Amino acid sequence: MEYIFLYPLIGAALLLVLSLRIIFYRLYSHPLSSFPGPKIAAATFLYEFYYDVIRNGMYIWEIERMHEKYGPIVRINPREIHIKDPYYYEDIHASGTRKRNRDPKFAVAYGAPYSLVGTIPHDHHRLRRSFIQNYFSKRSVTNLTPYIWEKVDQLTQRFERAYKESSVLHLQLDFGALTADVITQYCYGWSYGYLNDTKNSTRMDLVDAVSGLMLMFNINRFLPFLVTIFRNAPPGVVRFLQPQMGDLFDVKTRLREQAIYILEKKESEEKNEKSEESNIYDALVGDNVPAEEKTVDRLVDEAALLLCAGTETTARSLATSMFHVINNKEIEHKLREELKTVLEKPISKASWTDLEQLPYLTGVVNEGLRLSHGMTARLSRISPVENMLYKDWVIPAGTPVSQSNYFVHMDPTLFPEPEKFDPERWTRAADKGEHLSRFIVAFTKGSKQCLGMNLAYAEIYMTLAHIVRRFEFTPHETTPENLAVRRSMGVGVPMDCKFDIKAKVVSIVEE
Repeated sequence: MEYIFLYPLIGAALLLVLSLRIIFYRLYSHPLSSFPGPKIAAATFLYEFYYDVIRNGMYIWEIERMHEKYGPIVRINPREIHIKDPYYYEDIHASGTRKRNRDPKFAVAYGAPYSLVGTIPHDHHRLRRSFIQNYFSKRSVTNLTPYIWEKVDQLTQRFERAYKESSVLHLQLDFGALTADVITQYCYGWSYGYLNDTKNSTRMDLVDAVSGLMLMFNINRFLPFLVTIFRNAPPGVVRFLQPQMGDLFDVKTRLREQAIYILEKKESEEKNEKSEESNIYDALVGDNVPAEEKTVDRLVDEAALLLCAGTETTARSLATSMFHVINNKEIEHKLREELKTVLEKPISKASWTDLEQLPYLTGVVNEGLRLSHGMTARLSRISPVENMLYKDWVIPAGTPVSQSNYFVHMDPTLFPEPEKFDPERWTRAADKGEHLSRFIVAFTKGSKQCLGMNLAYAEIYMTLAHIVRRFEFTPHETTPENLAVRRSMGVGVPMDCKFDIKAKVVSIVEE
């Protein structure tokens, strides 16, 4: 009994010895030990934890400082290499026969392990993607044009009411209502009707759900067990602990009811009866889908990510473009004059195909995508079989390799004065024969490029064109700093983590 108090000391000593042994291995025997970077980052994940969890999304700036000191290739934690070279982005996010797995350390952060973004192996991702990829082809999206027009008309009516009432608009939410109505129609064959809500213009559950997910993004990476706890905890407890996470789980509860309905409908069909797939949910339970893929959890996770990605990121790009257009009257004037060539009257309509031929509008769209970034999280990729090569460096197979979209979009060698919203940089580049669009990576690249890219482009072109042609706005209590990326929480956010672009309609264009 007199030695019982020695047991904790012995345990602590063994833990210390084990920790020192792990640190020694990481620094001197690990396959990445020869790569440049700070020793503390190579020795322990606590360094990254401190910047991304304790300091709330600040590791991206520490990575930037590492590159300034060590060069374009850096070991940023015990297992991951970061390469700051926009010309290498397509090697990381490869396509064709080159396999790339998702990094499980990042995939878990979305809290949707059964979705495409939670699918780790290359071949499994390819299978799951095949079930729905035809729904996002350019031809399929083009067929959706009349519905997008309908939603743009509803948004126009909302802005007309705001003009009459002199009310303040939250553009992120207004555009989010449009994109949410479109993606829910595409998923279910019926819309949630967010644009019909004329009373609640200061919050929206899908946008809030994404905010809740991003708020937990870095925490989930380091403490993935919290995802399981939140998934199984009573909704009231979740909402009490984290209100925005409560919105996310409210959305997933609604999706679970829809998933159960879809599966029951499929089971009730006669075996010899073949029904035509009419929406994405139907495709996820189609006859070509293996039985193990037709589960409630799988449908819920896939739908949640489709809705969140199809709503918030497109709305963010729209809001970013719109702010910079209305904040610079010269840009607004040039854009409106160009739009008059295809939209003769403010109430005229033009197709996505016609609008994407307009060079200045295309510059506005590209700048909005560039400065909203999509995801600023590193989205690491792993080559499971072959080594990856970067200059003279051989990166062992199985190593997570990453490059944040932010560093590509803000590279001054590609985009001089990168913080400046400059639509004409795209026309200047085109005149020189430079293909800058290669470096728009808001949708990433390769075999895991965002499925909804064509839908996002259609919504952005059609919404921007018809709204700018019809209305004049002025920013309200919003400056460029409210859009500036100061933290990386999965997506880039300002220092206060609140992305909110407010504006007022000052006139309706009559000619």
